Order: sequence, then structure tokens, then C-alpha cells
Amino acid sequence: MKETTCKKLQEIGAFALAGGCTPKRMRQLVEMIRAARNYRWIGIYKIVNNEFVILTETGDEPPAYPRFPISQGLCGAALESGKPIIVGDVHHDPRYLPTFHTTQSEIIVPMINEHRKILGMLDAESEKANAFGDEDRQFLERAGGLIAHCLH
Repeated sequence: MKETTCKKLQEIGAFALAGGCTPKRMRQLVEMIRAARNYRWIGIYKIVNNEFVILTETGDEPPAYPRFPISQGLCGAALESGKPIIVGDVHHDPRYLPTFHTTQSEIIVPMINEHRKILGMLDAESEKANAFGDEDRQFLERAGGLIAHCLH
């Protein structure tokens, strides 16, 4: 992973540890994640009563599906496999639930606590096709791990 990306992770981790998990700080954390790699949108979904429920997101426009069953969407597929899912063109993936009409590609990363339990999903979206690669996966897995404790 690039040195600049590692430094951004250190900043995210320090910020997460310093001030707790208030809604305002969670919003700041997702904005830090978005800005670190210039993503268009970042959302965190928490698992609540067999549903994914949006906990926080960047921007002012809410996603089309602020809550949906854990068996649906790319988040459901990532939960089932326990692994990140990268989709280069969401319009060719039948599992995709449209968040924004301009989304072309998406990466979903399970947020796992210290007991190896999946508590939610970190979702990054781009208006460009094939926008996400291995560097993004590594960055988002680590960022999700740094803030997974906020989903308890």
C-alpha cells in the first residue's frame, strides 16, 4: 500500500480512537475515508434485526435504500461470502440495489470486529466504471477495521 494511503489510515485510526462514535464524528470519519482516496460516496451500513441500516454517509443526498434485508444487494452478497465485493459495472450485476442513478462501480467491504463478527458494511461508490482495485480493497478493509467498534 502506498505511503500516503498508510498515513491516511493512521489519521483515520487516531481520529476514531480520540473521540468516540457520535453521529457527528462518524460523519467526519466517512468524509475522511472518502477524501483519502477521492471516492464519490461512502456509506456505512449497520446490521440491525436482519436488515442493513444506513448509519452514516457522505454528501447530502440520502441513498435510495437506507434500509434493506441482509439477504439483498451487494451488501447481502458480501455478508454471505464474508469477503469484499468489487463490481466494475453495477448495471451488469443483478444483485445491485441502486443507491444513486450515476453509480457505475462499487466496492462493499465487511466491517469485522475483534471477535471476527461482521457488524456492517463499508460501501464506496464511483461514477466511473472499474474504479476500484486491490489498493482500494486493502484501504477500505483497514479503514473498516479501525472503526468497526463503532457498530456495536
